[in-house]
Amino acid sequence: MTSRRKLVVGNWKMHGSHKANAELLEGVLAARPFGCDVAVCVPFPFLSETAVTLASSDIRWGAQDCSAHEQGAYTGEVSAPMLREFGCRYVIVGHSERRAYHAESDQLVADKARVALAHGVTPIVCVGETLAQREAGETASVVKRQLSAVIHTLGHCVAEMVVAYEPVWAIGTGKTATPEQAQEVHALLRAQLQAATPRAGEMRLLYGGSVKPDNAVQLFAQPDIDGGLIGGAALKAADFAAICRAGD
Repeated sequence: MTSRRKLVVGNWKMHGSHKANAELLEGVLAARPFGCDVAVCVPFPFLSETAVTLASSDIRWGAQDCSAHEQGAYTGEVSAPMLREFGCRYVIVGHSERRAYHAESDQLVADKARVALAHGVTPIVCVGETLAQREAGETASVVKRQLSAVIHTLGHCVAEMVVAYEPVWAIGTGKTATPEQAQEVHALLRAQLQAATPRAGEMRLLYGGSVKPDNAVQLFAQPDIDGGLIGGAALKAADFAAICRAGD
């Protein structure tokens, strides 16, 4: 069995308010200690208050996206150096919703990961296939293509990132890849990383896609699944805490 410490990251997506966030974080903090690393990736306007709330705890925080540029005339963008100033440990890049709704290419995702790493923020690089791609037998080629762009762009720094496999057909749908299906793709990604870096065995690969308290234990028990990137369940303190405990 692996000795990699599990990592559970909550992705709040476009949810939250001052009141709701305070209650959620209070609940998560009260549920500690956890036997895994825990983080929350919150909307940009809430980074400051999240940083203040979590500053004295062992829970880290991050953002859900960043620009591929460090600064400049890019209205509406947020740079990795800005995220670093807010104490962000992580930033999600390449989430399927960004790829689909904002037409983000594999190379753009890779460039965002590179800039994040350059400024001390760990990118959580998302890969995953649609239902049509899975049914066409294209899962392996799709996720390998997505990851390949990041590997080539990061070079020797590739081992510093976190990878999250999120089958698009299982995000917010209530459908979840079976532990065996998820492990199959995670093993494929691990093998691809092993061809790129001798540190692939140290890297944490997360699963995301309707992870709930009742399936987290089985998913996290797989040899190449090192935790989860959690969407809807991360908005309920009790559910998120239960998933974190599955990573003990």
